[in-house]
Amino acid sequence: MQTESNMGNVYSERIDALRGMMSRNGWDAVVVTGSDPHASEYPAPRWKQVEWLTGFTGEAGDVVVTADHAGLWTDSRYFIQALTQLEDTGVELHKTRVPGAVSIPQWLSDKARVVAVDGLCHSVSSVQELADALGEGGLVVDVPDMLQELWDGRPAMPVTPVTTLDVECFGGIQRVDKISWLRKWMLLGGYDKVLLSSLDEVAWMLNVRGSDIEYNPLVISYLLVSQDYVKWFVRKADAAHDPDTVDSFSELEMDGVDIEDYDAVFFALSDFGEDGTSGTIFVDPSTLNSHVYEYICGCFDKDAVICGTSPVILEKAVKTASEIDNLRQTYVDDGVAMERFLFWLEGEVASGRVVDEWEASEKLTAFRSEIPGYRGNSFENISAYGPGAALPHYSTPRVGSQVIRPRGLYLVDSGGQYLTGTTDITRTVPMGECTGLEKEDYTLVLKGMIDLSMAVFPKGTAGCQLDALARMPLWKAKRNFGHGTGHGIGYYLCVHEGPQSIRYQYNPQPLLPGMVTSNEPGLYREGMHGIRHENIVLCREAGTSDFGEWLEFETLTCCHIDTSAVLKDVLGAEATAWLNAYNERVYRTLSPLLPPDVAAWLRFKTAPI
Repeated sequence: MQTESNMGNVYSERIDALRGMMSRNGWDAVVVTGSDPHASEYPAPRWKQVEWLTGFTGEAGDVVVTADHAGLWTDSRYFIQALTQLEDTGVELHKTRVPGAVSIPQWLSDKARVVAVDGLCHSVSSVQELADALGEGGLVVDVPDMLQELWDGRPAMPVTPVTTLDVECFGGIQRVDKISWLRKWMLLGGYDKVLLSSLDEVAWMLNVRGSDIEYNPLVISYLLVSQDYVKWFVRKADAAHDPDTVDSFSELEMDGVDIEDYDAVFFALSDFGEDGTSGTIFVDPSTLNSHVYEYICGCFDKDAVICGTSPVILEKAVKTASEIDNLRQTYVDDGVAMERFLFWLEGEVASGRVVDEWEASEKLTAFRSEIPGYRGNSFENISAYGPGAALPHYSTPRVGSQVIRPRGLYLVDSGGQYLTGTTDITRTVPMGECTGLEKEDYTLVLKGMIDLSMAVFPKGTAGCQLDALARMPLWKAKRNFGHGTGHGIGYYLCVHEGPQSIRYQYNPQPLLPGMVTSNEPGLYREGMHGIRHENIVLCREAGTSDFGEWLEFETLTCCHIDTSAVLKDVLGAEATAWLNAYNERVYRTLSPLLPPDVAAWLRFKTAPI
């Protein structure tokens, strides 16, 4: 068993072994991505190749290895974490999404001619960018499952039971209607077939859920749709004895979905291309892996493979009326769990009992698990006290986590998966006396979150046009944060989804009524504290005027915001009024659902300032 002191050497040895493979095959460089064959944000253990190779556990990171250099490319959410985890591995941090950042294709353009990738885990778009950067004379070599021969004990591909959603009870659209909608889109676009490879798109289309990937209710699979058939390529043999699984597949088959083995997607594509009359096939190069794409191009005439953005992304982002109704109630239920947790935490810490970050995280999960319809967390809880909160994606250690003291700031970012929706919430909690700087930072971030919550904007506005509302209070104080302000959220699907976002990077997608998005500005001081306030907002219509149609946000999150660290003169009158009204609504909504002692505590916590 490896100890913490010698793990760095283990990663160095693995990189050396990879360099041996490179030397034997004549490769100048290898690019290892942190994703899987379906461009998933959170891959199953089998595809955590960056973690296996370097020890870096962040959700976003790619590695380049050459004969004399190994580097990890990641963004500001993970800079501090990466520097810690990469120590003694020989891997150098390359920062992305910062001024002057050099991308992997740019960096390799004058350093390599032959670059090997695992085409199963690289999207078509990423390989094309790499090939363009290498230019004439450069070569990108596809080596599927490249690390297989080096990775002893590599986990197998997961296979978990498949369940189907009853949309009559839990909201949404019947799968036959979704298939009819997609077929109409295909007819209008002149596409004979569509291959969907993104797992949340497949799950949404078929109203199926699984647990092949931790925190994400997804099933590893492909979906092929034509006017005549729907073929779902999924591995189910290992779960065939589960009664729910058998019933789920029967239900799908009754709706005209043919169930085939996961690997049979290659045989199916071969058959379609045999006589050269199989028409056109539409794929999304941002989520389809390069290996499958090249295979398709070998089966079809090159002009018959049409690349574009999948229509499913936008369709599932706009929630139906029934889904929205369910989400409102789900955020109330989730708020009950949050308030019970915050009451418990404050009481335990104030009593002098030792509570560390890990115990707090587990207690919150226990409260959520009591909610009917709970199906697990939507991501790994971020439970961070003091300096740990300065890492936006802090990974709470099971052993040796920080003790939460009766002073300073504690940050908890968490969420649940429920049959009636997905939740995500961050609360930064004053545990006692706070410094003047902590209070000022706390208030500025809160003002940014409130200013964005109050936004009214014309129809057609994109999230990137609203991002500055959340940053302006911080900018005026010459402070900032490196991550995005908001991401889309799925409906009992992935906690992060597009196509909308609220961030300063350009994204032309307008915010549409029915979209559910996070609102989470932050501020991080390395070695001191981190602050993030996050509510989830629903985009809805706000009426019309002589100047057009208008939109606004409805806050779905139902959990009080602590006012003890607020500087009222910094927050300002308008934001203070919003905060008081929000906290009063939280109290009136949740108090009848809480134990009497928690309700009394919440009355005190939501008193107006």
